[in-house]
Amino acid sequence: MGMDRNTVIGFILIGALLIGMFVINSRSRLAYEGEQKRIADSIAKLKPKVDSNAIKKDIAKADSQHIAQQTAAFGGNGLQQELTAVENDVMKITFSNKGGQPKTVELKKYKTLSGQPVQLQKGDFNKISYKINATDNSTAETDNIIFSPGVVSENADHSKTVSFTSGDSTGRQIVHQYVIRPNDYLIDFNISINGVDRLFTQHNASFLWQTETEQVEQNYEFEKTQTHICYVKDGKYDFEYLGNGDEKEFSKPVDWLSVKQQFFATALLAKNKFYGANVVWTVPKDSSAHYITRAVATANIKLPAAANAVLPFQLYFGPSDYNVLKHYDNKMEEMVPYGSGVFAFVKYINRHFLLPVFDFLQKYVASMGIVILLLTLLIRLITSPILYKSYLSGAKMKVLKPEVDALKEKYKDDQQAFGMEQMKLWRSAGVSPLGGCLPALLQIPIFMSLYYFFQSNIDLRGKSFLWAKDLATYDSVLQLPFNIPFYGDHVSLFTLTAVITSLLISIYSMSNMQDNSNPVMKYMPYIFPVILLGVFNKLPAALTWYYTVSNTITLLLQIIIQKYIIDHDKIMAEINENRKKPVKKSKLQERMEAMQETQKKMQELKNKTGKK
Repeated sequence: MGMDRNTVIGFILIGALLIGMFVINSRSRLAYEGEQKRIADSIAKLKPKVDSNAIKKDIAKADSQHIAQQTAAFGGNGLQQELTAVENDVMKITFSNKGGQPKTVELKKYKTLSGQPVQLQKGDFNKISYKINATDNSTAETDNIIFSPGVVSENADHSKTVSFTSGDSTGRQIVHQYVIRPNDYLIDFNISINGVDRLFTQHNASFLWQTETEQVEQNYEFEKTQTHICYVKDGKYDFEYLGNGDEKEFSKPVDWLSVKQQFFATALLAKNKFYGANVVWTVPKDSSAHYITRAVATANIKLPAAANAVLPFQLYFGPSDYNVLKHYDNKMEEMVPYGSGVFAFVKYINRHFLLPVFDFLQKYVASMGIVILLLTLLIRLITSPILYKSYLSGAKMKVLKPEVDALKEKYKDDQQAFGMEQMKLWRSAGVSPLGGCLPALLQIPIFMSLYYFFQSNIDLRGKSFLWAKDLATYDSVLQLPFNIPFYGDHVSLFTLTAVITSLLISIYSMSNMQDNSNPVMKYMPYIFPVILLGVFNKLPAALTWYYTVSNTITLLLQIIIQKYIIDHDKIMAEINENRKKPVKKSKLQERMEAMQETQKKMQELKNKTGKK
């Protein structure tokens, strides 16, 4: 379709009008929000002032009294809250003797956008607790009991043990013991109990595990889509999407529960399994809450009949790194979403091919952008035979185009007959109608592998390349003052380069099509890049950079193969030789011809019936 100057000017004016509309709407919305804030502030001034400090003091006092009562009920009078910090090569954990549990966890090797260490646990919401029978026939939550101050000891293997003890005069005692190993994110958490029958009813314990997942990545909405509730139930791994919040009930044994963010995870593991569990998670309406989700899990443990027992647990605070998690041999590596749903099978491509190659390259290449470029070159080299076959099939069909056009003119009123004759022509020439489609379909798993790989590989996090500050998220060269539906509120330059190179491939391919009379086929190559513009704009820069490089290589290969490698005269001679050979029909061809013959007979019968 040609476009004159007036049409072009019309499109430019429509585009300018749309942009102007977005700007005006955005400014109007901001003005409205400002006016609403002004009204709210005016109303607030008329209300009596509330002494927030007094309220905080009252809450703290009530909380302190509650803690004192719970502690006294288990014989712990006179103890005060104290913090104990322990660290290894990769993290720093601050424990509190209130509940004898971790209070904050910092990861040393990973930073937030502000340059601070990533904290996977902080705030009062996070807790581990269970209910025990107190001395005064009441019950107490261990989260509210003040244990003795933490005792830190270093072991022969350079691991560190932190112990918290609480007990009463009757001999009942609870010890929370944590073992932190060098260069490890997994912590052993053992609970030693003296007086099981007196501390717990019917030898059952119900654990409460609460965890809050804070936003640590640039794109809140994208991080939310990558955050999952993960678990191993009855020996099988599975996960739940956050959605708007939900609940999951487990009736079968559970090995561990986890909340996995895009690149980090927090998990509670039971070495002897939980025999039943329930998880409830909530999701805030927007990013103003500064957390992605809050999960509350209750898990049941069957206690031994003996008077004394040790309950072995583990806690994980660390990256969702496949290589790190695989080391633990407990299926936690399944949390790294290298493939899911219909494309679950591509995780094997990622784990056993892309990841090893990627790890090898980054050992010797400092720039992560160059690593991706080299990885792309390797993939294109491996898939080049498939690409060559696709172009060769296209070249054969182009040679046969005059004969196809002649058949189309001969059977222009009978599409059934035209289809059958076209199949005969292709078969006699030794051309497969699927020759150009199948190679393209075989490349889909490769693209989907990379789609998952670049969204889930933590090694990309914080790595810069050219103008992209972080290859694990989108590159923004311009922040828009408004949000464009389906596109977003920023301009990603790598997305633009990926779309432009994709468009160039479409234009070049269209110029070499043997039949571009179909209006759908004629414009579809141009529609796809436009769709990519909206889809890719929020995806990691690593993926759009890969797609840019891959498209550039594809375009160059397409030109070189079609212009300098494929010999059209040789193809014509090969087709003529094939016509001399006896034609062998494949089962697929036989079925297609039988179907076409049946449809033709039905159409003829219908026409005869209509004439009568």
